[in-house]
Amino acid sequence: MTIALPWRRRLSETMSDKPKSPWGGGGGDSDGGSGDGNGGNDAGPRNPWAQAPGSRPRSPRPGSGIEDLLKRARGGGGGGGGGNFRFPGSGNGRSLWLAGVGLFLLAWIGMTSVHGIGPQERGVVTYFGRYSGTIGPGWNLTLPAPIASVRVINVTGIQGFSFPDTDGGGGQNLVLTRDGNLVDLSYSVQWNIIDPQKYVFELDKPDDAVKAIAETAVRAAIANATLDEVLGAGKLSIQTQVADSMQKILDDYQSGIRIVNVALNNAAAPQQVSDAFKSVTAAQNERQSNVTQARGYAQQVVAIAQGQAAAFNSVYEQYKLAPEVTRRRMYYETMEAILSKNDKTIIEPRNIAPFLPVPGGVRKLPDAPQGEAR
Repeated sequence: MTIALPWRRRLSETMSDKPKSPWGGGGGDSDGGSGDGNGGNDAGPRNPWAQAPGSRPRSPRPGSGIEDLLKRARGGGGGGGGGNFRFPGSGNGRSLWLAGVGLFLLAWIGMTSVHGIGPQERGVVTYFGRYSGTIGPGWNLTLPAPIASVRVINVTGIQGFSFPDTDGGGGQNLVLTRDGNLVDLSYSVQWNIIDPQKYVFELDKPDDAVKAIAETAVRAAIANATLDEVLGAGKLSIQTQVADSMQKILDDYQSGIRIVNVALNNAAAPQQVSDAFKSVTAAQNERQSNVTQARGYAQQVVAIAQGQAAAFNSVYEQYKLAPEVTRRRMYYETMEAILSKNDKTIIEPRNIAPFLPVPGGVRKLPDAPQGEAR
């Protein structure tokens, strides 16, 4: 009974209070236990953020101020879990970051583990820089980078270069011949890859190595040839010699490269003596033409003489078998050859025939004088 009395008294006091506005107003409190500290008279509007009348004093919650909210927005570590920033209307920010990192890792693994190799290509696989194997055409799987890496090499395409590079501003390429002449030489080299492993690991810069080897082989071949050979018919032989020399050096280096073709594109005299060389070249061409004509005439004369000798030998063989018959036949053939080119007149006894009609245009003889003896 004694316990229920205070609660009843409190309920009656609450029912007897006038409704109060949050901004103040109204009469003073009957028991003077509430108000703004002025004896229960609310003279003016009350602060809405102040403590409500009759309520317990509120302890300040950490992290509830505007400063704490700004700190949390900036990622600051204020009291009350200020570092646990959450996006509005979303889940935990840490979970989103983890999801993004996971998607990036999946994409990285997919891009660095799957390799598409074309029909004309081969892939050299290395694990931490050490050679592991060569993969063929198609889709191939390896461990992701940086554990494994694949270098794709074209093994069927023809690679090449020209020296000097006129597009790059290259000038003359003067090479000394065996007879002490200078020749302006330009050449081109074509090559391909036959062993991707050796091509990748044996040479530091394979393309530059091929250029240096080509220049060495060309200068060595020209140094063993004369100017006439370089400018004339010896060009094909020089090209073959250069290709063989380059291939031997590349095989010694185990480069995995095969030389396809070497071509001497232009071989000419230096610009300073170009006119003199043109005159020399014209004279050499004329000399060669005269020599060719003389050889042709000599061959013709020799052929005629050989034919005549063969005919004489044939006649001699017949003469040994029948000397009289052969002698008479030779006489008739000789007379036939002589008389066939002259006018012929046949004289017969009188009162038989004045002349005989010999084919080939026979001239009629004049009549004999009347006083001629019979």
